[in-house]
Amino acid sequence: MDKRKRPPADHLEAAFGVALDPELLERALTHRSYAYENGGLPTNERLEFLGDSVLGVVITTALFHNHPDLPEGQLAKLRASVVNMRALADVARGLGPNGLGPYLLLGKGEETTGGRDKASILADTLEALLGAIYLQYGLDSAAGVIHRLFDPLMAESAGRGAGLDWKTSLQELTASLGLGVPEYRIDEAGPDHAKTFTAWVVVAGDRYGGAEGRSKKEAEQRAAEAAYRTLSAKFGEAAGGSVQAAGASAPKVGGDSAGAS
Repeated sequence: MDKRKRPPADHLEAAFGVALDPELLERALTHRSYAYENGGLPTNERLEFLGDSVLGVVITTALFHNHPDLPEGQLAKLRASVVNMRALADVARGLGPNGLGPYLLLGKGEETTGGRDKASILADTLEALLGAIYLQYGLDSAAGVIHRLFDPLMAESAGRGAGLDWKTSLQELTASLGLGVPEYRIDEAGPDHAKTFTAWVVVAGDRYGGAEGRSKKEAEQRAAEAAYRTLSAKFGEAAGGSVQAAGASAPKVGGDSAGAS
């Protein structure tokens, strides 16, 4: 893309509430496809790595303080509903008058295949911009920007997502993807007074989980979480808004996936 065709950064910076150093802003908006086509320019991937961590700690801290009575599992679920590719992409689309897409520096291939509205690219670029804000202004300012952008989503998720369990969320996701109903398998080990249960969940012939618990219910919940995280990462763009119910930006898990990568 010709950088001269990009809209001015004023609207984008107004959405964040801060003005970024032009060079840092440029790097945060540079997708690897553009860098490759222009002599190996620095990409936004290191900033994305940094921004992902900053976003995670700010959201986690907010949820910890805002929900003092929620157990760890419910806090993790709330965080997953806020920090996932689909949710980040939706936030990115709301930046400025026309979203983040027009500001991206993309290679010709990504440009022609709809990269400006691709959820993964929008989410990654938003994280890169948050990383850039952290580098220039520090954690307090970055946290202020994150709260400005994500507090409405956290409030919505608290009202919608905390009551759902992972098995329910997984079934809703697989239904939206046309993958059928998840099936659970349980192995038991140990004496009657100290049994350990290991659960797997099978979705469309692929197996996820290998998750242990002190009860069948706990093991199945953990297996469902593993499957949900993997499927939401793999099919996030195709799944649409349903992934937002409990999706995550965490690395793919699902230690035993027969055919799922």
